[in-house]
Amino acid sequence: MDTADRVRQFIKDNFYAASASDLTDDASLLDLGIVDSTGILEVVAFLEDEFQITVDDAEMLPENLDSIQNIVAFVERKTTA
Repeated sequence: MDTADRVRQFIKDNFYAASASDLTDDASLLDLGIVDSTGILEVVAFLEDEFQITVDDAEMLPENLDSIQNIVAFVERKTTA
């Protein structure tokens, strides 16, 4: 399972999405109401555990965590740095 699939599965298992089609790679998780500010903390905990990375407070930005596409790019930057 690739990074996008792992992230998508976590979101499906832990958050409410009206339909699976809402979880496109570029859909805004915040704008769609799938993940709220508290949910971002759950996503961060998942990323740290699943991918063995550390997410600094300054990195908790929509550019890094607002979509599956952004999360995957963020994880790739963190794991190759």
